Amino acid sequence: MSLDSMTLYFVATMVAALLGAMLLFFGKQESNPALKWWGTAYLLGAASVALWTLASNSLGEMLSLALNAVGFVACGMVWNASRVFHGRKPNLPGLVLGAIAWIAAVMMLDPHASAMRLTIGAAIVAIYAALTAHELWSERRKSLKRRWPAIAVPVLHGFVLMLPIVLGDLLRPDDDKFTSSIWVTIFSIELVLYAVGTVFVIFMLVSERRVSTHRTAAAMDPLTAMFNRRGFAEACSRVIEREAKAGRPVTVLIFDIDHFKRINDSFGHPAGDEILKLFAAIVVSNLRISDISGRIGGEEFAALLPCGLEEGVFVADRVREAFATSGITCEDGPIDTTVSIGVAGGPAGTELEVLLAAADTALYQAKRGGRNRVEAAVELPLSLENWRRKTAGLAQPARPGPVVA
Repeated sequence: MSLDSMTLYFVATMVAALLGAMLLFFGKQESNPALKWWGTAYLLGAASVALWTLASNSLGEMLSLALNAVGFVACGMVWNASRVFHGRKPNLPGLVLGAIAWIAAVMMLDPHASAMRLTIGAAIVAIYAALTAHELWSERRKSLKRRWPAIAVPVLHGFVLMLPIVLGDLLRPDDDKFTSSIWVTIFSIELVLYAVGTVFVIFMLVSERRVSTHRTAAAMDPLTAMFNRRGFAEACSRVIEREAKAGRPVTVLIFDIDHFKRINDSFGHPAGDEILKLFAAIVVSNLRISDISGRIGGEEFAALLPCGLEEGVFVADRVREAFATSGITCEDGPIDTTVSIGVAGGPAGTELEVLLAAADTALYQAKRGGRNRVEAAVELPLSLENWRRKTAGLAQPARPGPVVA
């Protein structure tokens, strides 16, 4: 069964144009510059292929070269779109290098060397496809299990482009009909599949990023940019599991800013917010990159350190001193910034709830002892029932047991 190459090219350009318009629309809706790059690349490529296909016989040599060059610029835009999507700057020299190389190569070749032109053009497109795949591969922060289609699609695009030409050059180098018939048909079909497949990959990447953004927002405190209670618990569970496998202890710190309600009443809630952000910055700056910290309540913060109790007490006192000497003042005068800290450590594999309950008990000892101090838990609790009720806001007096006659 023979397929008309003109029809295939027309279908490919129409599909690419529709997908490009869709990408541009969603790019504007989502304020996503990468989608705008991809959409513009699709429209530009569709326009160049359509004009070249419909009017290639009536166009002059220079206009035909220009249209082909525009198509290579569109390929460069797809590569740059992947760079922009991952937060990198567009590579403007690389954007036009393929087009310049194409024009220079064609000017140096014999006008009748159509097979060589075909080979060079396919090689340029394949190089841009490889660069796009490399850009996606280099983003190793994401799981390759989920991102393999984003890498496989441009790799297959370059492979399909080059394989028929390589086979033609090696097996039948003097047969121009082999190149012009087989390659054109394969490229036309593959162009449609590549256009659809690339858009699928683009929306997969955008959807993955949106889910990741929502997941991050759900785990973060918007005021201090630290973990919230949920995010802190999830991050700590991973650290505790990791340290348990290595047989190393962990320590939990609970911070409670002293007289925070008085600060809000005396200086206003904006001043209180600034105090919270200041304290969060002090905590982060005094912890190691391997430590976990978060805001788990109004003026209550917590941290998990993969270390022993003594080192945890030392870090806690360093945070306390830094906050006490911060010297915050406002229009109404200086603000007294002190914090009470409870510290609890446990052997490898100790549950987070157990450590938090012990640190919470030590925190109240620090407050009863005069505030602005660090207290270490003497022992871990035997029962967590009262602490669980307290943290869940369900603390109720225990019901009396049955009377035994």
